[in-house]
Amino acid sequence: MTDRNATTQWAGDLKSGSGSVKLDSSGAGDFPVTWASRAESPDGRTSPEELIAAAHSACYSMQLSGLLTAAGTPPESIGTSAQVSFGPRGDGFAITGIELTVRARVPGLDEDKFQQAARRAKEICPVSVALAGTAISLQATLER
Repeated sequence: MTDRNATTQWAGDLKSGSGSVKLDSSGAGDFPVTWASRAESPDGRTSPEELIAAAHSACYSMQLSGLLTAAGTPPESIGTSAQVSFGPRGDGFAITGIELTVRARVPGLDEDKFQQAARRAKEICPVSVALAGTAISLQATLER
């Protein structure tokens, strides 16, 4: 099994401060983050929600690929986007929902079996499981 690491350095208060998220395990880079990039406009900076969207779309794509391959119908291509919604809830802020949208090209697979695999991938993808308290919707399209 593996462990992955990231580190955030933050300076200042929530509204006017800023930070940087460093992807330690991969060394893939440092990404600036601010409250404004989280709650207003990215302006070249990231947010925790964008990082979750990246993780979820990658995890889901890999999970669906694994399920399809195990069933004898390996995909030609899978494209997944994840939209993570963030906003006020109760007396604070929360991730209020995630929408996964997938388009896949899978030779020899019918629509019903594709939809079954797509739903199952959403249920068992490790990121989906980690976010189980959040409403996750799925829109899956089998391309011909």
